[in-house]
Amino acid sequence: MADSGGPANGRRNGGPRCIALVGPFQSGKTTLLEAILARTGAVQRMGTVEAGNTIGDAGPESRAHRMSVELSVASTDFLGDTYTFIDCPGSVEFAQDMRTALPPVDAAVVVCEADERKVPQLQLVLRELEERNIPRFLFINKIDKAEKRLRETLALLQPASRMPLVLRQIPIWKDNIIQGFVDLALERAFVYREHAPSEVVEVEGESMERKKEARFTMLEKLADHDDQLMEQLLEDIEPPRDKVFDDLAKELREGQICPVLIGSATRTNGVLRLMKALRHEAPGAAETAARLRLKPGKDAVGYVMKSVHTAHGGKMSITRVLSGEIGEGASVTGSKGETARVAGVFKVQGGANEKRGAAQAGETVALGKLDPIATGETVTTAKSAAAPLAEVAAPAPVMAVAIAARERKDDVKLGAALTKLTDEDPSITVVHNAELGEIVVWGQGEMHLRVATERLSGRYGVAVSTHAPRVGYRETIRRGITQRGRHKKQTGGHGQFGDVVLDIKPLPRGTGFQFAETVTGGAVPRQYFSSVEHGVRDFLKTGPLGFPVVDVAVTLTDGSYHDVDSSDMAFQLAARLAMSDGMPQCQPVLLEPINTVEIACPSEATAKINAILSQRRGQILGFDAREDWSGWDVVKAMLPESEIGDLIIEVRSATAGVGGLTFKFDHLQELTGKQADQVIASRRAAE
Repeated sequence: MADSGGPANGRRNGGPRCIALVGPFQSGKTTLLEAILARTGAVQRMGTVEAGNTIGDAGPESRAHRMSVELSVASTDFLGDTYTFIDCPGSVEFAQDMRTALPPVDAAVVVCEADERKVPQLQLVLRELEERNIPRFLFINKIDKAEKRLRETLALLQPASRMPLVLRQIPIWKDNIIQGFVDLALERAFVYREHAPSEVVEVEGESMERKKEARFTMLEKLADHDDQLMEQLLEDIEPPRDKVFDDLAKELREGQICPVLIGSATRTNGVLRLMKALRHEAPGAAETAARLRLKPGKDAVGYVMKSVHTAHGGKMSITRVLSGEIGEGASVTGSKGETARVAGVFKVQGGANEKRGAAQAGETVALGKLDPIATGETVTTAKSAAAPLAEVAAPAPVMAVAIAARERKDDVKLGAALTKLTDEDPSITVVHNAELGEIVVWGQGEMHLRVATERLSGRYGVAVSTHAPRVGYRETIRRGITQRGRHKKQTGGHGQFGDVVLDIKPLPRGTGFQFAETVTGGAVPRQYFSSVEHGVRDFLKTGPLGFPVVDVAVTLTDGSYHDVDSSDMAFQLAARLAMSDGMPQCQPVLLEPINTVEIACPSEATAKINAILSQRRGQILGFDAREDWSGWDVVKAMLPESEIGDLIIEVRSATAGVGGLTFKFDHLQELTGKQADQVIASRRAAE
């Protein structure tokens, strides 16, 4: 394949590249990957997401839902260089795969549409790239279906980017249909040929005038960071083409601009121009290693982008090698000091793994059976752990589901499957709630949790049942009482005798439980005080309303004993009897947990968020502008735990899929009336 239409000196970075494909949900990233593979000869026929035959999205969950639910990896050769593409999910629910994959990539192609509704999603993606200083191209996909002119589209998208969006191409229109484009750097026009290389044509007529204007705008933005170019523009001197390409590459790598290209992935239009831009302008592995502050050395260093547990090959760690060589049998050390031996090096092409030789610097491969090493870790062939190349924190969970194995014999198998699930996806958290007897899986949204449970049954062979997690209700009392409890039983031989008088009183909210004794005259021997306390605590695990009791003080004031028949157990049972008889007379009341909630949302959705919170019995505390996020707010409120369960679904619906929330327990609050009656009735029915 000839490299026509590139920079005059054919500049490029040698060595394998790693490029992330990122962008809003359903912007066409998987289709673009398929188009790249088809146009570069890696596949003979281009698949489609609808047909379920693409190289990317090869997993059963992705194909069933027709969306990317985990990253996909595929490689191809173009003009003598190898490129590995990391196709990242666009949904915010699966964004952790993108976050953990981004640090070692050379550049990112941000795939988007000329759709105002997706600008907030685009902003989330660009923010991740900006914070990690990753060079990025913007590829406006589906340009053949765009309803706005490109200049309007660029103005629409610019607020999502901190860096100037620099238009590299303008479309050629004919009868309101895009026929091709003018490359502003090359000053050449190309007419699209479906599933074939574009044809070079003369720039003439209206296209010539538009080209001159757009090219000058591009050069002006480049000149903001190049004094020499600025002088040439002021003196009306046409800069050399090589100088323009040098500036484009330099300013891209230094994070000063974001070049914008156009095309249509379904028609493979603009794909080769994108590949040539990557070839000539994107940095290589050596520059990426420098960006990550990797010091040169004799030992190999790599970064684990993703962990996958396969049915037959065990754990596979998708790794970008940034220096040295990692081969089969090599001993590697993770960031946390764990060591493992590489059980094979594999090329990954979608859902297929093919064994290959040692991986060199720049290559992205799967390393077999690095079981103790987690996603996001840095691995090295040195004996001591290398400094982490990047730290990627998992986001706070926003939604949960309680799960249980459908068959008791699978309980142990479920535990092992959950360990693998969280190893593959660090944004999933598993909590074993001993008090409520539940295993709760926390994730990033409804679809995220659905896919997680599908993997448990499909990938790990553990069928599970699910239900909404139980809320941690409590109960307390409003008034005090003095109550006697006597346990007496004679069955032949030694009997059982315990007699206590307990003073039961409410405590201020948040105090917890207090036990004391004021017994005088040896009415109850000292050795039984702890038995009485144990009996009281045992009763308080489930109060008269059916929930754990809090904020209660119990004082042992009197009682009696028998020299022969009294025992620890007898006094425990006597204490329980006193509590059982006395607590219902203390005006028990239900308490519900109240959480502080913070919701981040685009400013135009703030009013909707306030309405949602109010409908869920929320107490809105106010809102502020989100720090360092133009056009975003953070709404703060107090909200009952019972109202948080599916809150994220409404938040995402009101914010075009980008709203996020965090919450934490704040206090317990009385719940009365019909709602309390329903909670109590539900608990008794469950028992």
